[in-house]
Amino acid sequence: MALPFLPGNSPNERLGKERFHKSQHFDYSSGVPMLVGSEKPGIGGEHLVGQEIKPKYSVYPIGSGTGLPPWVTFDKQVLCFDAYFQETVPEAQSETYRIRKCKIYFFLEDDTIQVVEPEYKNSGIPQGTLIRRHRIPLPPPNEGQFYNLFHFNINQQMKLYSRTFTVTDCDSFTRNFLTKLGVHVNNPTTVPEDPYSSLREQLTKSMQPLRPYERHDTLKQFLDHDRKVLRFYCFWDDSQSIYVDMRELILHYFLVDDTIEIREVFPPNSGRDKVNKFLRRCRLPKHVPAKVKQPGEITDRTVLNVLTSSTMGNRYILDSLKTGAVHEEFYKDCDLIIGGEVNVWGRRVILADCDDFTKHYYRAKYGIEDFTPLQYKAPPAPKPPRPVPPYNGFGSEEDSLSFCQRLLPKPPRKDFQKFMEKDRYGLDSKMLNFQAKMITADPVDRERVFIISFYLSNDTISVFEHPQKNSGVLGGKFLERGRVKKPGQELFKSQLSQYFTAQDLYVGATLCLNSINFQLLDADEYTFKYMEQHAEEFPRANMGIIISKLRSLPEEKQCEIRKFLTLSDPSNTGFIPFESIRSLLLGLDCNLSEHEVLVLGRCFSEREQTQVDVGLMLAVAQDFLKKKAFEEFPKMARAFADHDRHKTQRLSTKAIRTICKAFHLPVPNSLLEGLLSKFADGDEIDYHAFLAGINWLEHPAPPVMPEDTLKFEVDVGFDGGRAAVKNINYSAFLQDAFSLPSNSSDTSA
Repeated sequence: MALPFLPGNSPNERLGKERFHKSQHFDYSSGVPMLVGSEKPGIGGEHLVGQEIKPKYSVYPIGSGTGLPPWVTFDKQVLCFDAYFQETVPEAQSETYRIRKCKIYFFLEDDTIQVVEPEYKNSGIPQGTLIRRHRIPLPPPNEGQFYNLFHFNINQQMKLYSRTFTVTDCDSFTRNFLTKLGVHVNNPTTVPEDPYSSLREQLTKSMQPLRPYERHDTLKQFLDHDRKVLRFYCFWDDSQSIYVDMRELILHYFLVDDTIEIREVFPPNSGRDKVNKFLRRCRLPKHVPAKVKQPGEITDRTVLNVLTSSTMGNRYILDSLKTGAVHEEFYKDCDLIIGGEVNVWGRRVILADCDDFTKHYYRAKYGIEDFTPLQYKAPPAPKPPRPVPPYNGFGSEEDSLSFCQRLLPKPPRKDFQKFMEKDRYGLDSKMLNFQAKMITADPVDRERVFIISFYLSNDTISVFEHPQKNSGVLGGKFLERGRVKKPGQELFKSQLSQYFTAQDLYVGATLCLNSINFQLLDADEYTFKYMEQHAEEFPRANMGIIISKLRSLPEEKQCEIRKFLTLSDPSNTGFIPFESIRSLLLGLDCNLSEHEVLVLGRCFSEREQTQVDVGLMLAVAQDFLKKKAFEEFPKMARAFADHDRHKTQRLSTKAIRTICKAFHLPVPNSLLEGLLSKFADGDEIDYHAFLAGINWLEHPAPPVMPEDTLKFEVDVGFDGGRAAVKNINYSAFLQDAFSLPSNSSDTSA
């Protein structure tokens, strides 16, 4: 029963709604007012009466499936179907219909379809893309919807724009994809035979060309062997000539077309005119004909004279049986072997040797392993010695030698590859630092401490002296950086002098630098690590060589060493002091140096890291900044704040290091890295605390001593050698060195 249309009885349709916008349905198109919004909804997004909205998604609505968009999930994934359609041919005598095969491609990323017909030769109809790629609507009455992948299957018909296509088959990817979706794929069907196409094939097979020819396909040979040439070193024994000499030749065999080219090698002062080629590139026949064929006598095809008449003319046909063909044998790669002969138009050429590529080719293709060359000429006479005058003292020895080697002298070449490999890179200095003392009878000079630095990029040496209080000696640079000659060499000689190399520097070695003897006492941690990491270059740091020296000791000596080490550990802790085992190893008859003993101790030691006071490091850093008048702390604070995107008051160590480098903070690298490691909490640093620590304007630190500043300025810390090695794990040492277990019960034996 309907309620009367009175106030209070009719429902309000606007109750509960929030959207009341109205879509624009009318607009101007080319100056004409038109209805352009037929698919747009009404007020508030509601459909109008009788309006049907075409769906945007053919299979899955939005929000279902994976979170990735379909153009990413199904990118470059296409379903391929084989199909055909029948086309009526009116007003034709030879055919009434035609079967046209095509390919249907369904693109999964956007549900678009493309139909392509393969092109056939002389078809007379436009072929190629029949339907361009787009979404195809379903036939009426469902024209508001589009084809999706569930509409496709084998052995069924599909109507695409008034053409009925019959799907016959699909590829393996399409079959697997539909099967995984739960679609039962039908069995493939055959394409009906096209009578007109069959007639065309029969006519093509029955046609005989008026001028038949043989096709020689050399494309594969060209693609496989292009730019590949076999090279043979050969000679021609021209003993029958007036001069009776041996002619050296080089034979090139081109694998791309089986042609041969021969060039002659002219020795110096041979007296012969130099020609470009001994034999131009051509196919070389095996048997020289008695008479050279004239042009036109050898052809690919022969012609038979069938009829000759003065009234009817001449009649010719092609000889399909090739009764008049001339067969010639040409040299192939299988005919060329070392020691074999080649007939070069009556000249007897003998193959004596070949290059590496030719050997590899014959070894891979024919399995030949014997490539012994023929000795057809006497070995070259030794070059007369060219004595070099002795060095006269002007310039460097290398520069003087270049004046003797050529008329136009050139500067001596430097080892650029070594420079690129071993030059300083970032924080890797590629510099070996050793602590040394002077060997002299003067008590004042014996107390002087030197730092000898060896630069691996160019084998140069520099010496720096530590300043000491009240010593009476000025410290600083002692020897300018440069190459240093080894002592005991004659000054004016013809041979080049020998210079100190990196292998000559090790702990315990004695160096004579400009008639002053130095003994190397210790090295820094970087030097020890570099020598141990490159043990193949430094025998003194090679654990394999050190262990082999210890194992060369007799068994009685090894047992004595084990007993001594066990007695040195009365509490059976497994560790003994390094000095005890050092004195033992240096007293053995196995030629162990001080450096080798230190490397051995570092390998089996219980190392203790020396700790540096943070206050001292900050005081030294402020001293450096104060001397350089660095006052860019507010700008650094703004740079830190700009990089702090999340406003956590913390930045990574790498970011703070980069900002410090950008402001050219005048602090040594070792000191900067030490401060960053002290302030680091994991991988982040509180940059406010870091700035407050180095800000000498607002938070000045107490003054520091010159030796403390010099310690960081020189950037050398000799804490990786003897000072860092305290106790030795002698159990592991005995196990690795002598393969003997340490047992305290052996002490009673």
